Amino acid sequence: MKLQTQRFIDRWVGQLLCAAVSAWVRVTGLWSAPATLDAQAKNILVILLSEMGSIVLAGPMFAALRRQYPGAAIHILQLKKNQEVSKLLSLTEPEHMHTLDDSSGGALIADILKVSLTMRRLGLDAVIDCELFSRVSALLSFSTGAPVRAGFTPHTQEGLYRGSFINHAIPYNPYQHISKQFLSLVDALQSPHGMPRNRAGAIRDVPAEPELSVAFTPTELETYRSKVETDHPVTRDRPLVLVYAGGGILPERAWPASHYARVVQGLCAAGYAVGLIGLKDDAILARDLQTQVGHEACLNLTGYTKSIRELLMLMHASALLITNDGGPSHFATVTPIQTMVFFGPETGKLYGPLGKRTIILESGIACSPCLTAYNHRLTFCDGDNQCLKRIAPDPVLDQALTYLRTRTEAASV
Repeated sequence: MKLQTQRFIDRWVGQLLCAAVSAWVRVTGLWSAPATLDAQAKNILVILLSEMGSIVLAGPMFAALRRQYPGAAIHILQLKKNQEVSKLLSLTEPEHMHTLDDSSGGALIADILKVSLTMRRLGLDAVIDCELFSRVSALLSFSTGAPVRAGFTPHTQEGLYRGSFINHAIPYNPYQHISKQFLSLVDALQSPHGMPRNRAGAIRDVPAEPELSVAFTPTELETYRSKVETDHPVTRDRPLVLVYAGGGILPERAWPASHYARVVQGLCAAGYAVGLIGLKDDAILARDLQTQVGHEACLNLTGYTKSIRELLMLMHASALLITNDGGPSHFATVTPIQTMVFFGPETGKLYGPLGKRTIILESGIACSPCLTAYNHRLTFCDGDNQCLKRIAPDPVLDQALTYLRTRTEAASV
C-alpha cells in the first residue's frame, strides 16, 4: 500500500474510529477504577511500526523493560518487512514476534484482526505504542484488550487527534531524543493516574549506547572479509569506506549525489576503496556515481549484502561509513565502524544514532529540521533540500581523511 494512501486512511478513517473508541471508553470507564500494571506482569506488547532504524533506537527501552519486568514475556508487533532486524538483534524470542503485512489494504486488515484476537487470547497486561501520532497503532493498542495502554499524546496541542483512550499517556516532546522518550513510556506503565505522566518518570540522560549486539565469531568475520577481497581485489590493498547515498522512502534526506561524488573521488585518490551500498533500487544511483567518480576503487555494492547480518559483517570489514540519515547509520552502532551521517530535514538531536562512534553533519539552516510528527513528515522544500545542499563536500572529505589517517596511526602504534 502506498505511503500517501496509508496517511489518508489514517487521517480520516482513523480519527473517526479513535473518537468512537474514546466515547466508548469514557462511558464504560465511569464504573471502573484506573488500570494499573502489576510488577509481576506476564505479557507486555510493544507496537513499533516505524522504519528499521527506530528499532535500534528502541534498544534501551527493551533493555529497561527486561530489567523492570524480568518475569514478563515481551511481545513485539511490527511491519513484516522490518522483522529481520528484530530477529537479528534478538529483541525477544521468535515466538513472541508478531507482524502486520502492509503490502495491501486487505492484507493489513486481515493481520490486524488476527493479531488482535491472538493478543486477547494471550491476556496482555500492558501495551506500549511507540508510534508518535499514528491512529492505527493507537486503535491496535485498544483492540489487543490490554488494560494498561502507554503511548504518546499531543495533550493540548491542536491537530493529530488520536483519541483519549491511551490511559497511561505521556506528551510527545519534540525537544528530547526519541530514545529518551521511549524510556519514558516504560516509566509511564506504573505512573499514577493523571497527566502529564512524565512527572512521575525518572530523570534520564540520552542513552549512551543502544544496548544491543550481534554476535559474530572471529572466523565468521575473517571469512567474510576474505570473500569481499576475493570478489573485489582492489580492497586487498586499500582500506574500505562505505557510502550510502540513497534517501530511502524520504529522498529529501539525501545529500546531493554530486557532493558524494566529490568525496568519493578524494577518498579514492587518497588510497581508499569506496563501496557504494544500498538496496537494489539504489543501483542506478550507484552506477551514476561510479561514472562521475571514474576510479576503479569506487565499487558498486548495492545488493551485494543479502541480509542485514551480512551488512553488519561488511561494516566490520570497513573503516568508515558515510551515510544519509537512515537505517545503515543506526545498524552501524552495533559494530565497531565509525559513522558520518547527514541530517537536515530531520535532526540528529532527536534521531541521531546512539553511541560515541557517530559524527553528526548538519548545516544549521533556519528551516531545518522540517519533518516532524506534526506534519506527517511532509516537507515544504519541494525537493530543494538546501539544508543538505549547503553542507559542502570538501570539509566533509577533510574530516573523513583526518579520521582515517588517525585510525591508521593508532593501529600502527
